[in-house]
Amino acid sequence: MKKTALNEVHRKQGGKMVDFGGWDMPVQYPAGTIAEHLAVRTAVGMFDVSHMGEIEIKGPQALALVQHLTSNDASKLADNQIQYTGLMTPNGCFVDDILVHRFGPDHYFLCVNASNSDKDFDWIQSHAAGFDAEVTNLSANYSQLAIQGPRALEVMQPLTDVDLSAITYYWFTTGHVDGVPAIIARTGYTGEDGIEIYFDPSESERMWNKIIEAGQPHGLIACGLAARNTLRLEAKMALYGHEIDDTTTAFEADLAWICKLGKGKFLGCDRLVEQKEQGLTRKLIGFEVTDKGIARDGYPAFIGDREVGRVTSGSPAPFLKKNIGLAYLPIEHTAIGTKFEIDVRGRRLAAEVVPTPFYKRSRQ
Repeated sequence: MKKTALNEVHRKQGGKMVDFGGWDMPVQYPAGTIAEHLAVRTAVGMFDVSHMGEIEIKGPQALALVQHLTSNDASKLADNQIQYTGLMTPNGCFVDDILVHRFGPDHYFLCVNASNSDKDFDWIQSHAAGFDAEVTNLSANYSQLAIQGPRALEVMQPLTDVDLSAITYYWFTTGHVDGVPAIIARTGYTGEDGIEIYFDPSESERMWNKIIEAGQPHGLIACGLAARNTLRLEAKMALYGHEIDDTTTAFEADLAWICKLGKGKFLGCDRLVEQKEQGLTRKLIGFEVTDKGIARDGYPAFIGDREVGRVTSGSPAPFLKKNIGLAYLPIEHTAIGTKFEIDVRGRRLAAEVVPTPFYKRSRQ
């Protein structure tokens, strides 16, 4: 099983380790998932996300290759700007969802999902022929930490030589964190403010301990994968293998906003145009369970006696104190307020389609 450079640190701190897509990762720490979740919503938490992959595309036609592979319009990016996008199949479905960082017109840095890292690299390389661009898998060169929550910048500002307040959402810069060269990005996967830092893995333990120490007066605690999942679900952020995969199109996944059909041809463009013209037959919706009970991932959804879909992600929402989830339903049953049922191990629970995201932070 693969391990990040912080594997022993997680064990020493009581992290409960699990197999996550072939990585030995902490699912929670002694404080527990609910405490970790609430710390991120009300103060600050830190995640080891070094299992994520990093792929670099450089060369005169780097932008053309990124444009060919992804659904969003990378030509709109300025230097040091970041874009959420889909790495697409010819069917308009997802090889992965990724973040594209633009260092310059001939230099792009992609952050990809951990379990898809090797697949993504092979996919990009296999489609790079004919483009004057070099594709390099840099995943072994970086550790990555996500410091998330309303007090994240208070914790991190004393540790860095850059003005974090000058980095706006979905932008990045380079600088030093505790004297270590780092890429510092104003991104995250929790629905909160915060930053993600990329740096040399050899500095991982020292960096982790320094941030834990600096964060203690602000309420920072270490957080695991379980809290990361409930936080992203409240914010309705897609998880590959659940809401999106190579059988779900971007339109079905309610991600039309990352499909720029007017930018020119890209992989999957024709299928997406066709689907837009023909109309969807199903769509991802958010729901709230109105009975007592929790609808977990994979449970079937029913309209009357007809099974119409399955829950892609379902969980109690620790901050909202509701049982929520995401599911694909036939398009005629996706209107807000539509009532349906979810089979929870033989017991039908009432559920209702509700607006998403379930949680959205104040940007005051």
